[in-house]
Amino acid sequence: MTHEIFVPFWGDPGLLYLTVESVRAQHNPDWRLIVIDDCYPDETVAEWFAELDDERVTYVRNEVNLGITENYREAIRQATSDHITILGCDDLLQANYLDVIFATIAAVPDADVIQPGVEVIDEHGVVVRPLVDRVKTGLLAPRNGQGVAVLRGEAMATSLIRGDWLYWPSLTFRTETLRRIDFREGLPIIQDLALLMDVAFEGGCLAYNPTLAFSYRRHGASASQKTLLDGRRFRDERIYYAQARALANSKGWRRTATTARMRVMSRLHGVAELPGVIRHGSAAGLQSTLAHIFAL
Repeated sequence: MTHEIFVPFWGDPGLLYLTVESVRAQHNPDWRLIVIDDCYPDETVAEWFAELDDERVTYVRNEVNLGITENYREAIRQATSDHITILGCDDLLQANYLDVIFATIAAVPDADVIQPGVEVIDEHGVVVRPLVDRVKTGLLAPRNGQGVAVLRGEAMATSLIRGDWLYWPSLTFRTETLRRIDFREGLPIIQDLALLMDVAFEGGCLAYNPTLAFSYRRHGASASQKTLLDGRRFRDERIYYAQARALANSKGWRRTATTARMRVMSRLHGVAELPGVIRHGSAAGLQSTLAHIFAL
């Protein structure tokens, strides 16, 4: 079945167009792209898509602004393929992305989530290796040589709560899984981790193919960076880690519960971000970061 790629859009139109072209450059042509414009205030975006001569690309604009979580849900509601990718509107697929995804599905047919290999680029498209990404790929991601690593249930939950080494916009999901397991309310900053943990708590399966196939854009103006500086990111993390610990205890997953209680990598992330928060963050951001590092 043709693979559907959704792009919930609110952001820089120029980066969006690069994202679209990266999809059109796939070696495997068996895809359909649906861009869902969440009422971004720029009429030229619709004009650009109207002039695009590619029947595989569909552009729709919401009647009202839904917000990021509800726009994700809108993508899931519109999906018709067995698996979907919800691509960031400033990220890039490499030309082999679909080849890697299809090969991984063939190797692990019951996978609920598929993570391909990722490189990180800055706002100019230059490959960079910030500390957080060196930790993700060097310390947290599972090792299985050049083969596909598979994590299920408790092993998946423990791995992700130790440190979320996945890159949300690069993931391909089983559509039925996303329809069955919804985003948690009240945790907009880390809704991706919460949903992935819920997949694990239901006994789900994560397949990691380290073959490089995706370029993830990380830049200072990102929403995630702003939430680090104002304190929301670490506040939401503390709330969710407590929830994850309770869920793990209820299932008897002692390793997962202990990892959630200690949250070592999450605390170290706070330490790494502290100088930037001191220089550029708010008082609330500094208080939240310190609490994240030291609170039990």
